[in-house]
Amino acid sequence: MKIYSEEHEIFRSSLKKFIENEMEPNIEEWEKNRQIPRSLWKKLGQQGYLCPWVDEQYGGSGASFEYSAIFIEEFAKANIGMGIAGQSEIMVPYIVSYGTEEQKAKWLPGCTSGDLIMAVAMTEPNTGSDLKAVRTTAVKDGDHYIINGQKTFITNAISADVVFVVCKTNTEDDSLSNAFSLISVDDGTPGFVKGNKLNKMGMHMEDTGELFFDNCRVPTSNILGQEGKGFQYLMDKLQRERLYCVIWGQSMAERMLSEGIKYAKSREAFGQPIGTFQHNAFKIAEMATEVELGRTFTDSLITDYIQGKDIVQRVSMAKWWIAEMANRIGYQAVQLHGGYGFMEEYPIARFYRDVRAQTIYGGTSEIMKMIISRTLGF
Repeated sequence: MKIYSEEHEIFRSSLKKFIENEMEPNIEEWEKNRQIPRSLWKKLGQQGYLCPWVDEQYGGSGASFEYSAIFIEEFAKANIGMGIAGQSEIMVPYIVSYGTEEQKAKWLPGCTSGDLIMAVAMTEPNTGSDLKAVRTTAVKDGDHYIINGQKTFITNAISADVVFVVCKTNTEDDSLSNAFSLISVDDGTPGFVKGNKLNKMGMHMEDTGELFFDNCRVPTSNILGQEGKGFQYLMDKLQRERLYCVIWGQSMAERMLSEGIKYAKSREAFGQPIGTFQHNAFKIAEMATEVELGRTFTDSLITDYIQGKDIVQRVSMAKWWIAEMANRIGYQAVQLHGGYGFMEEYPIARFYRDVRAQTIYGGTSEIMKMIISRTLGF
């Protein structure tokens, strides 16, 4: 299944060199600081890597989704910059699809240049997958909304210049279809407070935090799209978001398999490479087969998405299976490394920590199975 042309591969080669030269040497520092610096965002913007699919009038290249897929793959293989790729491929599409021309002109050039960092604030302390339980409210007061509530586990929360907040704008309506809206809040707005940068098990360099809104007053013009249509907008973009998660998880699995094979060929025990022992050879064969199956599934979804097909059922299948598969690959790759797999100087240790979140964010494996079962009539 051939997706990428020679032109696409030239883009990939250029991006890989950038990652190798500008990102990978800084992994240890960024992990320690629990933050990727803004300077990297700007360097990526200067090279045209951010939001390549956005129209040229807003600073993008108007490129096809193939370029986005390559962008996600290469970032994931290095396991750096999930928040950067997430902004480019998950957050910015909301602006392009539902923003006014004034909003697009205001935000998109900064997103493509790396000068503007965005976040979408959906999850709350007592609500994960259950959007109906969202308690953050936005009550109209003349030509303003007054927002009250709390969000957590928000990607780019601490560094964000603009946050799109999922709010309940119709407090009398318990339905999902008319109750929620997406409202932008600028950093520094009175009543908007950024809380703690969360101390996560993995993904240390990725900015994840809490947000608080206490009588935060914003103009009604800050609403994205129509009032009450927030849930519809979120659902419309979930196919792309989950495809992003699939590509990221698959690419991590490929890198972890590569690390396992490389170590199994170089490490010797009892006078021979450890990969030549039958147990290890069989494990590697199983890992390689699962990764190959995942790649075939992933490429099939990318192709269908490019062609505009409905992929809700299949992308949900891929989201849970590939996330779980990537975790299996991580476990076995660490085991192949033995004691060295537990040492921080080996990339597999960081990958193993970080891949665990694949089964949680973007919809847990359990939620994916619920979606699949419903599409099958249950």
